Amino acid sequence: MSSVEIEREITLTRVIDAPAALLFEAYSRPEHIMKWFGPVGWPVTLAEIDFRVGGTFKFAMTGPSGVQNEPFGGTYLEIVPDRKIVYDNGFNFEKMMVVTVTFDEADGKTKLTLHTVFASDEIAKMHISGGFEEGTNSGLDQLEDLAAELTSRIGGG
Repeated sequence: MSSVEIEREITLTRVIDAPAALLFEAYSRPEHIMKWFGPVGWPVTLAEIDFRVGGTFKFAMTGPSGVQNEPFGGTYLEIVPDRKIVYDNGFNFEKMMVVTVTFDEADGKTKLTLHTVFASDEIAKMHISGGFEEGTNSGLDQLEDLAAELTSRIGGG
C-alpha cells in the first residue's frame, strides 16, 4: 500500500531569498505566472486566474515550435494568504493531480514546498516519465529569478 502512495507523490522543496508574500503573489497573478511557470523554452502564453477558493485557472504553454499546447487547469481548493495554496490540475479540468504549495518564511527567506499527489499510478507514470520533476524545477529556477527582480524593485534597486 505505502509503495503505491509514494510512487504517486512528489515533494519538491526550494529555499528562495524572498518574502512569502511576494512568492504567494507570484503564484496568484497571471502576469507573474507568465514569467516563471513551467520549464524554460515552454512559456505560459495563456493564463486565466480566478484566485479564490472554488475559483478556477487555465494555462497553456507554447513550445519551441511555436505551437500552443492543450490548455490545462483546475480549481483552487484552499487558499491561506502568504502561507498555502491547494489546487487540483489536469487537462480539460480532469483531476489528474492535487498540488499543495506551502510558503514558510524565516529571516526574509521562504521555504517553498510543492507536494503533488497524482490521481492514479498511470497518471503519475505519464507525468514523471514526461519530465514533471525536471520541468517543475526549471520553473522554480525562473521563479527565483522573478523573485530577485521583484525584490530589487521593492528595495528601490
